[in-house]
Amino acid sequence: MNEEKFMKIRLSSIHPSAAVPFDIFVHIGGKFIHYLRVGDFISAEKIKSFERRAPDVFFIYSSERLNYKKYVRERMLSDQLPSREKALILRESSLSMMEELFENPDVNKALNESKEIINEFISFMDQDPEAMGHLIGLSSHDFYTYNHSLDVGIYSLGLAKVTGIKGTDLHDMGQGALLHDIGKRHVNVDIICKSGPLDEVEWAQMQKHPQYGLSILDNYSVSDAVRACCFEHHESFLGNGYPQQLQGHEIHPMARIVAITDTYDALTTKRSYNAPMSPSAALNFMKEKLSTRYDADLLRAMFEVLFQMESVMPLAEAK
Repeated sequence: MNEEKFMKIRLSSIHPSAAVPFDIFVHIGGKFIHYLRVGDFISAEKIKSFERRAPDVFFIYSSERLNYKKYVRERMLSDQLPSREKALILRESSLSMMEELFENPDVNKALNESKEIINEFISFMDQDPEAMGHLIGLSSHDFYTYNHSLDVGIYSLGLAKVTGIKGTDLHDMGQGALLHDIGKRHVNVDIICKSGPLDEVEWAQMQKHPQYGLSILDNYSVSDAVRACCFEHHESFLGNGYPQQLQGHEIHPMARIVAITDTYDALTTKRSYNAPMSPSAALNFMKEKLSTRYDADLLRAMFEVLFQMESVMPLAEAK
C-alpha cells in the first residue's frame, strides 16, 4: 500500500458509542495493518490505553477524509455525549488536520482546512456554554508546532469572545491564531525540535518566522487581521519586540491577543529544559513580570478565560 493513500488520525477522536464507518490501520514495520474494520466498535478502555502510548499512529484511507469529517460532526451533534467528550473528539480530530496544515505543501488546501477547523470550534462554542472551558482544559501542552498552534487558537478564541469579538472578526481571530506560526514551515526542523535553548545563530533564524509566514500568506486570500496575527505576534508594547519593534498602539488588536496566548501556552508547556507552570502560575507570572509587554486590558481578560477553565475542571487536571 502506498503511504500517500493514507491520512493520520488520533484514536481519541473515535468514540465507543458508535461503530466506525471506515477501516482504521496501524503502521508497523513499514506496513499498514488493519486495527479496526468498518462496523467495528472500540471500547473506552482500549482508547485510554493508547492515549499516552500512541495517540497519533492510526490511519484511515485518504479517500475516507469526508467520511471521517462526517463521523466527527455526527458525534458533535449527538445528544447522548457529554460536553467534555465532544470537546475531546473535536480537539483530537483537529490535531490531525493541524499536522497536515503545517506539513502539506499545498498551502491553499491548508488554509481551507484552517477555516473548517475554526468553523467547527465556533459552532461548538455557540452550542454549548461549557465548551470553551473543556477545550481549554484539554490542552496537551506539547510544543509540537501544530499542537501549540491549536492550543493558541483555542485560547485566542476564548479571549476574543470575552472581549466581545464576534462574527467574521471571530473567524479571522481563530484563523490568525492557528496560522500565527506558519512561517516555521521554513525554519530548520532541527531548530524547532531542539531539546535545549537555541544558540545565537539558531535564534536569529527562529526570529525570521514572522517574515516567512507573511511571505506565505501574501500569496493567498486572507484578511489583514490574519496576516497581522502572523507578522506581529512577537511585537511588544514596549517597542522592543520583533520583527518591526512596533509600539503598543501600532500592534493590531488581534495580534495583541495572540501575543498573550502564545506566551501563556509556552509557559505552561513541558519541554526537556523547562518545567511547565500551572495555568494560574503562568498568568500571575505574566501579570507580575511581563505585563509591560502586553495590552493590559487583554491580560486582565485572560484571567476570565482561566476562570472558564476552572469552572469545569480543577486546575490540577488542566496541566
